[in-house]
Amino acid sequence: MNIEVFREYCLCKKGVTEEFPFDEKTLVFKVMGKMFALCGLERVPSQVNLKCEPERGEALRERYDGLIIPGYHMSKIHWNTLFIESLPPKLVLELIDHSYDLIVAKFPKKLRSAYD
Repeated sequence: MNIEVFREYCLCKKGVTEEFPFDEKTLVFKVMGKMFALCGLERVPSQVNLKCEPERGEALRERYDGLIIPGYHMSKIHWNTLFIESLPPKLVLELIDHSYDLIVAKFPKKLRSAYD
């Protein structure tokens, strides 16, 4: 999967926006203002960071050694860095969904009502 396919999939999800809050090279995707994905546009090979449930993240790192690693510049417990060009596209899409769902599940009541 390339960055453009990753970007299009993220943007098709409900309530998602994209922005460059850190610099012009780091694209961040947010749902209702809460970050669920980011990618360094100039990184080669293409890398993205996604939030992940800790136990699942650990299992993924073991299974995809070197292709899924602890989140670069992120919480190493809750975020993973994925080398998306070397992973099965179906897995990347599944992990985008997982990250998005983790963020939505933690919405406070006020944000949840705006989202629904």
